[in-house]
Amino acid sequence: MSILLDRDTKVIVQGITGRMAQFHTRDMMNYGTNVVGGVVPGKGGETVEGVPVFNTVKEAIAATGAEASLVFVPPPFAADSIMEAADAGIRYCVCITDGIPAQDMIRVKRYMYRYPKNKRMVLTGPNCAGTISPGKALLGIMPGHIYLPGNVGIVGRSGTLGYEAAAQLKELGIGVSTSVGIGGDPINGSSFKDILERFEKDDETHVIALIGEIGGPQEAEAAEYIRDHITKPVIAYVAGMTAPKGRTMGHAGAIISAFGESASEKVEILSAAGVTVAENPAVIGETIANVIRKAA
Repeated sequence: MSILLDRDTKVIVQGITGRMAQFHTRDMMNYGTNVVGGVVPGKGGETVEGVPVFNTVKEAIAATGAEASLVFVPPPFAADSIMEAADAGIRYCVCITDGIPAQDMIRVKRYMYRYPKNKRMVLTGPNCAGTISPGKALLGIMPGHIYLPGNVGIVGRSGTLGYEAAAQLKELGIGVSTSVGIGGDPINGSSFKDILERFEKDDETHVIALIGEIGGPQEAEAAEYIRDHITKPVIAYVAGMTAPKGRTMGHAGAIISAFGESASEKVEILSAAGVTVAENPAVIGETIANVIRKAA
């Protein structure tokens, strides 16, 4: 089985008429993703890439039975688009948008928690590359051709390092069950813990790769969860070993502000929890391969 999406998942794209949204919608459809429509207020009745555009998410769901949404909406309006998806009954939402104000995301999180857990929309992102179950479906902007189907689950804050891990694994003939980008912003929809829990329950995932970076407490929280709840082998890489304290590196989430937020401290915490840590990004694939060989 897949976590979060598969080839039958009906997908809509919010903001589908934008240039980049059209490009990636076409890419997703070529990969095999079941894109059934798009949503842009005021543009209902148009078609993009052969699928209908609706004015609201509720209209799109009523007409297509959509279950998942990809948010390709500019930062000032993206939070409202996420909340609209949650209100309409979308099951899984990926937000690609970078630059959403943290205050807006606080509002989104509070809004989503109005719903009971069994009816609450799952959100990954913002500022993420998306999710892919290789050979089944792609919901995001990652290059699908570098992902080989297999049994390694990848979860990461960095989209490009997730690509790097997948490409190295493919070179070694090792495939991926699902790769999930949780996003690099300080406030995101899903944490490492949320995705680790899904991988632990997934029969198709035998090994988990965690891609972390400086800033925030998420890796430390993941380490505690791995120690107490994960039975599968976990390999990690933490970016930013040379990053100076107090300086933002790359994006808003990558800033060291407290103990446990530097790369070296995170490596120490993860190692203490029994996680195998790759020394540098060039050996992520090799490190995963070594763990798989030992587990066999």
